[in-house]
Amino acid sequence: MSNDIPDLFGDSAPSPASQPARPAPDQPPPPAPAATAPPAPPATPPAPLAPMPDGALPLDRYAERAYLAYAMSVVKSRALPQVEDGLKPVQRRILYAMSEMRLSPVSKHVKSARVVGDVIGKYHPHGDTSVYDAMVRVAQDFSLRYPLVDGQGNFGSRDGDSAAAMRYTECRLTPIAELLLSEIDRGTVDFLPNYDGAFEEPQLLPARLPFVLLNGASGIAVGMATEIPPHNLREVAEAVCHLIRHPDATLADILPMLPGPDFPGGGQLISSPEAIRDAYASGRGSLRMRARWRIEELARGQWRVIVEELPHGVSTAQVLSEIETLTNPQPRAGKKEVSQEQKNLKQLMLGVLDTVRDESSDKAPVRIVLEPKSSRQGRDEFMAVLLAHTSLETSVSVNMTMIGRDGRPQQKNLVQILREWIDFRYVTVERRTRHRLDEVDRRIHILEGRMIAFLHIEEVIRVIRESDEPKPALIAAFGLTDVQAEDILEIRLRQLARLEGFRIEKELAELKAERDGLQHVLDNRPAMTKLILKEIGEDMKKYGDDRRTLVEAVAAVAPAEISVPDEPATVIVSKNGWVRSRQGHGIDPAAIGYKAGDFGFAVIETRTTWPLVVIDTNGRAYTVKVSDLPGGRGDGVPMATLVEFQDGGKLAQVVADAPEATYLFANSGGYGFQCSLADATSRQRAGKAFMSLEKGEKVLAPARVQGNWVAAASENGRLLVFPLPEMKTQSGGRGVIVMALDEGEALAAVAAPADDAMLAIEGTGRGGRAVTIDLKPAQRETLRHRRARKGAPLAPRIKPERMR
Repeated sequence: MSNDIPDLFGDSAPSPASQPARPAPDQPPPPAPAATAPPAPPATPPAPLAPMPDGALPLDRYAERAYLAYAMSVVKSRALPQVEDGLKPVQRRILYAMSEMRLSPVSKHVKSARVVGDVIGKYHPHGDTSVYDAMVRVAQDFSLRYPLVDGQGNFGSRDGDSAAAMRYTECRLTPIAELLLSEIDRGTVDFLPNYDGAFEEPQLLPARLPFVLLNGASGIAVGMATEIPPHNLREVAEAVCHLIRHPDATLADILPMLPGPDFPGGGQLISSPEAIRDAYASGRGSLRMRARWRIEELARGQWRVIVEELPHGVSTAQVLSEIETLTNPQPRAGKKEVSQEQKNLKQLMLGVLDTVRDESSDKAPVRIVLEPKSSRQGRDEFMAVLLAHTSLETSVSVNMTMIGRDGRPQQKNLVQILREWIDFRYVTVERRTRHRLDEVDRRIHILEGRMIAFLHIEEVIRVIRESDEPKPALIAAFGLTDVQAEDILEIRLRQLARLEGFRIEKELAELKAERDGLQHVLDNRPAMTKLILKEIGEDMKKYGDDRRTLVEAVAAVAPAEISVPDEPATVIVSKNGWVRSRQGHGIDPAAIGYKAGDFGFAVIETRTTWPLVVIDTNGRAYTVKVSDLPGGRGDGVPMATLVEFQDGGKLAQVVADAPEATYLFANSGGYGFQCSLADATSRQRAGKAFMSLEKGEKVLAPARVQGNWVAAASENGRLLVFPLPEMKTQSGGRGVIVMALDEGEALAAVAAPADDAMLAIEGTGRGGRAVTIDLKPAQRETLRHRRARKGAPLAPRIKPERMR
């Protein structure tokens, strides 16, 4: 998915001239009204259609328009946060409604149902469950780094327990919510009519800090999603201040102050600095997180592990459930018994872990006690097993998609987010300053009129007493304005006392000084910058706290696996797909028994540490550990219990060897390639796409590369010999033409024996009898040619089936 999604909002991105630009430090800020509200997204009208006789739209065009409207609604009105205040519409409406209800941090808690009713009745005409769920999330200290709602009652737990019903819980705003709402009534943002026009709601909240980074966000829209991690307030504030002072600062300049996300549950961020930098530079990435634990020493040399912090999004119940699944496995869906892999993992886990307990409480939100099987085992190895097979170590995705100041959803990098918020903050402070300047000017105007009345009190009283219309008379007599005359008529007699004159003079002096200061801020860009930096510093000092998540890179831990002794083994595969293993080599194939109606397909001498690669009829490759195969003298298990064949695939070929061994893979259509066996291996039970086959083509037996030449035999009895370097080396696919074939002809077998080895070609001769042709190294010179040729006929004439 591209960074910008113009399909929903028009065919092209806005021109640079239409983008809100951040003013330079020595220039005045842009006019407030023009830059506050993000412009409505330019919708590209559909191409005109020829009108239908009844005026109806074709179904495809109607569906297109309806889906486009739905997609835009989900993207802009539900799922993605704004870069300015970091909130989705429902969150913004909840906070504004609570602010209007005067639910400040020092007020009493009120029933959550009362807040939800106010929100859905005035601003958010949707279900009460969706509003309450959104309010619960912003109240959970384990979901948000800086909760915005102070909940009282059961608001859920980190183990996935849901909150109590809204009629049982109570809420009010948290102190840090003031950073979003304290300037709401100072003309800082635009207000829009609500859904029925009865009330007004803010289009944005005047955030004093970039909450889109402080609390992050998570959401799924149509065609896009967002996953913004939370950050530490102090670090974000320092990064913002640095970028304000140095507008040309780069990501490298900011990372020392903002080293990485800071999650509410702590944990340890173990990704490398390069991985964190790349995620911030592109706005997308994946970071590795790990739990934090300590070793508790016990008596007589015993010890145990105490897990005190978990990765973001991981709960204690989840970890305990994973350990239970590993130590007490159940058959997978559709299976009658647990797989060999599950048995091995159970053996591994029970070999290192003795007891696990959850001792979490109010004082210790996370406390998982892990006791080892033996105190003599290595502590690092003990934790490596748990980290490899549980969520004590996991990945956290980063996808910083949000709605920018231009009203468009876009995936933004860290510097871009900070700069857009800084632009918004300049505009907010300018609007706040102008709003206060207007208030000061109005008050000065009224006080100047009162001073005139105070200095001419007897004459003012006479004019009022003698006039039928006192307001016009006062205006004419003293040169007052309508506002001043109305104020004089409304004042009380006690305000005409001598002491009141001193108060008016004092207030006038203070207001004029404040007006000069406000005008200086508006006229002087450095003064506004200084004011913004001062306010950010004050907020950082008041609300900042220490980092919770440790940022410390750790080298990748090798997956903890069962230690398998390196021993010789023989893999036995039957034609019907039953597989087993025997210890040692040199087993007589004739002495191997099979189920009734089944017979041998492959007997491969290998080792317990080497992989067994299975290729199905679709060319897909699967990997089975030789150590996972059942032993003994039974019939083994079906291959389908060890791998998950895809799209109706069936067993076609098997090969087991050292991972570095090179093999020649070919199909009956005459194409092939060479690669190492490691290129064919896969960690997934569902395997991976390996060989590309056309309809009707079959996978030929893989040939181990032992020399510098290749032999290819067609089913019509022709043989081609050519140098191995002419074969292409690749990790999968279709490859190159091995041998030219006639129409309807198929490639029968390939081989790549040692240079001095004899090539044995086995096939069927006249009368259907088995024939073997032994080709000596000297004889192949007469058959040598270039790759992709037809080769020469074999003598005697046979139909080749395999070569060795």
